[in-house]
Order: sequence, then C-alpha cells, then structure tokens
Amino acid sequence: MRRFAYVWLGVLPLLFLAGCSSEEASSPAQEGAPVISGSVNLYSSRHYDTDLALYENFTKTTGIKVNRIEAAADALIERVQSEGQYSPADILITVDAGRLWRAEQADVFAATSSEILNTRVPKNLRHPAGLWFGLSTRARIIIYNKNRPKPAPLDTYQDLANPAHRGQVCVRSSSNIYNVSLLASLVSHLGAEAAEAWTKAVVDNFARKPQSNDVGQIKAVASGACGISIVNSYYLARLIAANDPAAAAIGVVFPNQDTTGTHINISGAGVLKYAPNAENAVKFLEYLTSEAAQSFFASGNHEYPVVAAVPQTAALASLGAFKPDALNASELGKYQAEAVRIFDRAGWP
Repeated sequence: MRRFAYVWLGVLPLLFLAGCSSEEASSPAQEGAPVISGSVNLYSSRHYDTDLALYENFTKTTGIKVNRIEAAADALIERVQSEGQYSPADILITVDAGRLWRAEQADVFAATSSEILNTRVPKNLRHPAGLWFGLSTRARIIIYNKNRPKPAPLDTYQDLANPAHRGQVCVRSSSNIYNVSLLASLVSHLGAEAAEAWTKAVVDNFARKPQSNDVGQIKAVASGACGISIVNSYYLARLIAANDPAAAAIGVVFPNQDTTGTHINISGAGVLKYAPNAENAVKFLEYLTSEAAQSFFASGNHEYPVVAAVPQTAALASLGAFKPDALNASELGKYQAEAVRIFDRAGWP
C-alpha cells in the first residue's frame, strides 16, 4: 500500500491538522514575518518541486500556512469520501479532467463562486457550476519521425484511422486516463458510433500491442519501432529541455486545426465539501491563477498556463502555436464511461 507523503510548509512549526490557539495564530514567528491568519489543507496528486515554491510563496505573502498530503488521485478521492464531514481537507488538486470528474461523481466538491477565478480561468477550463477550476493545460499531440518522409494524411485525429498508416501506430493502453479523455472528446464531437468506428480502425493500424508510457512512445517513434503516436505535449517538452536525443528526431502535429482544434486536458482543483478553512481555500485557488503563481505552476511540468498573459517555457513554445479545442473540460468526464466501453468493444487493450 502506498504511503502518504506529508509535507509541512509555513513560517511556524506545526502538527498537520492540529489547530492553534487564536493567540498563537496572531503571533509572528519573528520580526517582519507575516501575521499567521490560519491554514489551508491540501490533498494533491501533483509532485513537482516548483509546487513547493508556490506554497512557500503563498505563505510568505498571505501568512496562511499550507499543509499538504500527496498521493495518487484515486486514493485521495477515496480518502476524502471515507473521512466524510470530518475531513480536514480544504482543496483537492489533481491531473486530468477525468479524475476531476471522478471526484465530482464522488460528491466531494463544493461549488465556489469567485469573480477572480471566473475572470482568469477561461469558461471551457472550469466546471459550469464552479466545482473545480483548471490551473494548467496540456495538448494531446500527434508525433512522427521527422528524419523520414512525413506520413500522410496526418492532420487530424481521424487520420490515425486511415489505412495508409497500417502497422505504423504505437500507443498506450486504453486504461490510460489520457487516452480515455481523448476518446471522450471524440464521442462528444462525433457521436458514439463514429467514435467507435474510429477506434476500431486505429486498432487495425497498431504497430504493436499498446504498452509503456508517453515517453516510451516518443522513444519508439524516434528509434523507428513505429511511425506515429499520440502523446501529451509536456512529455516531449521535458525531453527537449533535457536535450534528450530522441526529442531531436520528433516532428509534431497539432491535430484538427481546421475543425475542432487540438484536444487539451487540465490540471485542476476544487474546494472540498466539508472544508474547515473554505475562505482560505478560495484565496489559495485565486492565488494559483495569479500571473506569478501561474509561471511556477506551469513551468514545473512544461504545461500551458490557463492565464493567457503568462509565458510558456522555451521548450514548450518550441513546439509551436496551435488552436485548442474549446470543448468544456467537464465533457471529458461526462463521456468517460462510454469511451471505456468503446475501447473494450474495439479490442484496444
């Protein structure tokens, strides 16, 4: 069983979830330190060093201590459910709209009304009822080996099903949340019948049985083990930033630029139903959408900021500009179950 990692942050020593007296809460640790004005308890499935810098800066600027438990998203959702009204958690942060949908279905979020969040976060990157808000995005791109003739046609996700690519496509398994969300977006745009026909045709084009992760797909395309794959943009940007030789061989296609736009997904967060520090939780979410915080949040994993004015990392920007799909991210959760059934019927392991 995976152990939970506890990270203690703030300007005063603390025991996680232990309250302090009002006298203690109003006494700075040292001259010039901010006045402590409470805590915010965070359950997070993110694990990037830059996130720690974010939390430290929030405490420095507001005096609000950040207490964090880190674990896999499903484990955190289950934990919040089992804790019920006694849960100490204020905020859940996780990756992928599909996982936010799982938390939504578990009824752990509270609706949040914030003019700041509604102004900063585009409408399609937040829940229609304010249950969660996107904090960064990533694109699901098509890649090929640019040292060889570019496979054709290869402008859309639909082109992956073209018989011209028989024996060329390598992918992750259908259980991977990124693939589930991509197919959910196609169900939303095309309908279930057309999405299933696409899925079956892509299976016919497999170069090998689905395996490995997104980095594995990049390495396979670079080595010539297969000709085409689909990966999240940040995996390639990471390799570019690290000067990995595989990245130098990869060509990028942002699919569906003349139609729906390229599928994007989010890292996101929501205030929890029984949050004991709900006011501080909203302040924390608003802070995460500030320009300064967005730079930290997005750069930690080479993701796209949700606030347009914030610059991308150099590695990510090198992939080029593109038109993103404007589909509301909540749709990705809505069609998850249908996507899983389609994968099963199509024989996509």
